[in-house]
Amino acid sequence: MLLHKLENLVEGCVVKRPSKYIKTPYVADVTITNGSEVLGHTPALGCCGLSDVGSRVLLSAKQESKSKPKNQANMKCSHTVYLSIVREREQNIIVGIHPKLAELLTESALKMNLLSKLQNCKSYKKETSIYVPDKVDSRFDFTGIDENNIPFIMEVKNVPLADYEDLTAKERVNYDFSDRDINSKVAYFPDGYRKKSTDTVSPRALKHITELTTIKSESAIRCIMCYVIQRTDVNRFQPSVIDPIYRDAFIQAVNAGVEIITMVVSWNADGEAYFIRDDLPFPFC
Repeated sequence: MLLHKLENLVEGCVVKRPSKYIKTPYVADVTITNGSEVLGHTPALGCCGLSDVGSRVLLSAKQESKSKPKNQANMKCSHTVYLSIVREREQNIIVGIHPKLAELLTESALKMNLLSKLQNCKSYKKETSIYVPDKVDSRFDFTGIDENNIPFIMEVKNVPLADYEDLTAKERVNYDFSDRDINSKVAYFPDGYRKKSTDTVSPRALKHITELTTIKSESAIRCIMCYVIQRTDVNRFQPSVIDPIYRDAFIQAVNAGVEIITMVVSWNADGEAYFIRDDLPFPFC
């Protein structure tokens, strides 16, 4: 089932990030297929190598806007990077890396009744701020009323990363996965830059899941985490081993009754995203 279509995509290769013109990690110099070099907005930073130097990406020209740009990077970028092309064993694996795509795909699945845990919702709205003194102070991606008149809160996280095993960089060099099925990877979240190895990768993501656990523990509201896995070379999901703080919070959330949706989406080179499933297992928990 088609969820979304990106228009006017062109292929390119990231040649420098940050750009030599704009010194922010959110902007990259990208050489596109006609040989010209453009400024590409990369909202996921380097996405752990998926949109870093040497990466093949799919990007599209930004629409002209009459509104005032939010920052200098957006003002000067001519293109936005949406997808990464991973080459493995003579196959191209296309991965959705733009964080906002996860929310768009989830909303489409919600509208089309594809989410098995949220069939026939009576209403929903996006980006709801919830404040409970000393307990909850966040904006969540979706809130609404399900088919049984029970309110729900759903937070969406983009999951572009996967490997045959979720290992640290030091551990990975000791393994050979050449005999593994190419589609047998584990999708994991989160991963990214940290000042210290003991820090959580994403304080915001940790805050969301912790607050959903609190809400679920103290109310009848349905609390849902939706992990949007924008690649199909996977057969399971887990919170990353490099972030034990988030991993513990995930386990606590599941034990408290927070519902988990693991939605797998397939992208093609034409910019079409298709719903595959929403029940990828997370067997570790």
